[in-house]
Amino acid sequence: MLLRAALTSFRRGETLAAQPVSASLDVSLKHLTAYNEVCGFGLRDALPLTYPHVLGFPSQMKLMSGAGFPFPLPGLVHIANRITQSRPLMSCEPLEITVSARDLRPHPQGTQVDVVTSVSGVWEGVSTYLRRTGGSSGSGEELERPVGSAVWRVPADIGRRYGAASGDRNPIHLYPLSARLFGFKQAIAHGMWTKARCLAALEGRLPEAVTVDVRFKKPLFIPGRVEFSAAEGADGWEFAVWGKGPHLVGSAA
Repeated sequence: MLLRAALTSFRRGETLAAQPVSASLDVSLKHLTAYNEVCGFGLRDALPLTYPHVLGFPSQMKLMSGAGFPFPLPGLVHIANRITQSRPLMSCEPLEITVSARDLRPHPQGTQVDVVTSVSGVWEGVSTYLRRTGGSSGSGEELERPVGSAVWRVPADIGRRYGAASGDRNPIHLYPLSARLFGFKQAIAHGMWTKARCLAALEGRLPEAVTVDVRFKKPLFIPGRVEFSAAEGADGWEFAVWGKGPHLVGSAA
C-alpha cells in the first residue's frame, strides 16, 4: 500500500475520474477490541462511531492510489471529517462498504476533494483532503480557547499503536525520524485517532442518530500534553482539543 502511495507522487491531474470501490466484510472482534483499546472506547455490541472509517480505509487507499484520483498521496492533508449515522451499526451484522470521491473544488491554499465512505446505507463518513499548491496559510478564523475539562497526555507510541489498529501506517505518525523526512519536527498523532478519542470521552452522551463534524487544525506532536473540552448546548455538543493552539474543533448533534 505504501509503495502504491509513493508511486502517485508523479500525478499532476486536474480532473476527478476515480471509480467507486466496494467491499463486503464482517467485523473481527479481535480487531474491534484492539481499536477500542487504543482509542478509549468500551466494548459494546454497537460499533464506535469512528470505527467504520477504519473498516473502509483499505478501500479508501485503493481508490486514492488508483487511476482517476487527481492528487499524489504524499503531502495530502486531511483537513476535515464529517460522520453521519441514522442508527448504530452492530458488531454482528455484515457490512457493505462503498468509497467514492466527489466535489473537487478550490481552497485558499490549493485544491480540496471529499472521499466519501458509505456503510450499509446507515453510516457515511466524508473526509476532506487538501492538496497544497500555495496561497495563504491562514484560515482567517480566530478561535477562542475553550475551558478545558480534562488533560490528556498523548504517548510517543500512539501513532504506531493506532496505525497497527487502523492500517494507517503513514510515516509521519510513526517515528520522529520518519516524520522529519516529510517536514515535521516530530511524529504527529492521527487526526482520526484524535476524533475517536474525543468521541470516546463523550460515549453514552450522544444520540444514536447523529452527525459529528470536525476540523483538524495544528498538528498534534507526540508525545504531547493537550486539553480536551466539551460543552452541551441547545444545538448539541461542542468539543475541542488544544495544546499551544487548536488541534481539533468539532460539534455533534
